[in-house]
Amino acid sequence: MGRGELSSAALPRSFFDRPSWEVAPDLLGRVLVLVHGSGESAVAVRLTEVEAYGGPGEDPAAHTYRGRTPRNAVMFGPPGHIYVYFTYGMHFCANLVCLPEGFGAAVLLRAGEVVEGVAEARARRSSGKPVADRDLARGPARLAVALGLLREHNGLDAVREGSPSGRPHQSATVLHGLPADPSAIRSGPRTGVSTAKDTPWRFWIDGDPTVSPYRAHVPRRRSAAATSVGEVPSS
Repeated sequence: MGRGELSSAALPRSFFDRPSWEVAPDLLGRVLVLVHGSGESAVAVRLTEVEAYGGPGEDPAAHTYRGRTPRNAVMFGPPGHIYVYFTYGMHFCANLVCLPEGFGAAVLLRAGEVVEGVAEARARRSSGKPVADRDLARGPARLAVALGLLREHNGLDAVREGSPSGRPHQSATVLHGLPADPSAIRSGPRTGVSTAKDTPWRFWIDGDPTVSPYRAHVPRRRSAAATSVGEVPSS
């Protein structure tokens, strides 16, 4: 795609120790690598679309708006950890925690380009129909499936400061990658949220084919949590 070389240097924890709306655009072009312990190949995704969510009492679209619960506890943990949640009774979505422990903010990973482990990602995403490369991680649920993220990965640390070289089993790492050109970054309302729906905390790389289409919130009956880190559950 003519984007140049992707740096394999890992991002430090201090990168995430900032407000989510600062971290979010800075994540574009970074690479999240997941290694599983089952002998599967590593899968790496270059992030092309993300959404920021604030903390308790600050962002009514965030899971943490009403405070800490067993479900959102990871969001109140140290920065750089992965917060995984289940939505609509069928999908997992992944986020990276921001700010110091206790603040409850994160960035939802909405879309990206699989840059390593394409065959592994395609095997996870395939349901008997061919999947185009651009669609392997195009959308938050697809991204989680491509990376193999499940409930047991909730709380996984994606920062490897002081870790030995190489890729240990069952690990996650956010690499420096190649940060997006600031002139190519766009922002707008977050997808599918009904509260704070005009807050422009969705960020994406303009013109990148892996960015998911924007969809405004459409009211409907449901019992599960909504499509993003946004939408506080009703129970």
